[in-house]
Amino acid sequence: MKLNQRLWLLITSGIVFTVLMSYGLTEYLYEKLYVQQVESSLRYQGEQVAGMYKGGPLTGAFRQQAEKFNTVSGAEIYVTENQRELGACLPFEVEYNALITEEERGRLLTGKTVSKIGYEERFGRKIMAVIVPLLDNKRLAGIVYLYVPLATITEAFSEARYIVLATGGLFVLISMYAGLQIVTRLTKPLRAMEAAAGEMARGNFAARVDVGITDEVGRLGHALNHMASELAEVEQQRKEFLANVSHELRTPLSYIKGYSEAMIEGVVQAEDDKQRYVTLIHREAGRMQRLVHDLLDLARLEGETYPLTLRPLPLAQLVEDTLEKFCPFLEEKSAQLTMELDPDMIVIGDLDRLEQVIHNLCDNALRHLPENGQLTVTLIMAEGGRCRLTVEDNGPGIPEGELARIGERFYRVDKARNRRNGGSGLGLSIVRQIVHLHGGTWTIESTVGTGTAVSIYLPLYEYEEPQS
Repeated sequence: MKLNQRLWLLITSGIVFTVLMSYGLTEYLYEKLYVQQVESSLRYQGEQVAGMYKGGPLTGAFRQQAEKFNTVSGAEIYVTENQRELGACLPFEVEYNALITEEERGRLLTGKTVSKIGYEERFGRKIMAVIVPLLDNKRLAGIVYLYVPLATITEAFSEARYIVLATGGLFVLISMYAGLQIVTRLTKPLRAMEAAAGEMARGNFAARVDVGITDEVGRLGHALNHMASELAEVEQQRKEFLANVSHELRTPLSYIKGYSEAMIEGVVQAEDDKQRYVTLIHREAGRMQRLVHDLLDLARLEGETYPLTLRPLPLAQLVEDTLEKFCPFLEEKSAQLTMELDPDMIVIGDLDRLEQVIHNLCDNALRHLPENGQLTVTLIMAEGGRCRLTVEDNGPGIPEGELARIGERFYRVDKARNRRNGGSGLGLSIVRQIVHLHGGTWTIESTVGTGTAVSIYLPLYEYEEPQS
């Protein structure tokens, strides 16, 4: 059974149950209130009539007073002193139709008033009766018998009962129709979400839910749409990642395959050419190794539990030590290096990872540095208890529209850049992730034709005096 059918059945069952309970409550109130009220009224009238009895035989005046009550009362009032009717000969004269039973007579002799509801043979109908004793020195001299036909009571309620049944039935029909409309309205977005989820399961992340409500179901629909957008983005990134990896691996693999086939087929005969080909194969294999290493490194850094070995580090010393490795490359380009390093900048960081940050920043700047270019590295105090390390080159610069995407995996500004000057596009991604793991931030400022400055901000180490 579908959800909307189950909901509709549940609502309908609840409505029918409510109507039945209302009807049952009405019957209960009828019994407890209306019938008791009639009994109390009969009892009161009977006691009023019995109060006029002064003992001895029933006088004509007493009977006249009882008759007056009978004419103004809605009940039938019957007064009798006939001992047979009073069951005085019971249980021997069973043929005579007495008004009271032996048990009722016993109670009347004690002065108690008797009430009863049921069929009375004497009147040939169902009645509700109250019998008040007329005692004369512990002798039952007579009774005041008050009764109303039971049909009169039930008829008074039967009209209301029909109204209740008709109103209840109409209410049930209207409620069933309204319930069907409500269930349809509630389950329509759920069915749309089910269809959208099915499309997403099949890889179609363009499916969306048209949600026009703002309740919990509406918010669930918006969350599903948001999740679809996120999945579409992740899927797009996955495709771009696979395409980039394939592109990066295809070139060195083509070189390796071509050079190795040339050597195997004997195309290369001269020893110098063989050595050159082996060198090329080794270089391309190294490029692949670095690419795989960077990918694995980035994957681990993007994990939520990457372990960092943190300790206080003099960042200026670490920058100087790292830049020494670039001296041969700077000399190769006849580039100038300018350093302005504040030795008091102490940070809490992982030595190897921060060295990797400095290395990647300088390597990236050096790639874009022109002949006789200028590389500037500064380390100064920044606001907010942080330091700022800036690596600046006077290379070709980055267009403003490209700056926001710098740091994405495999992203390159110049798509046609040759491999001698362009890296894999992973170096700055690794920088960004390591800085993030150290609680820092980074910025890129660039002007086309002027150069690029990459700055990272790291929180400074706060020394605390040991407590004595």
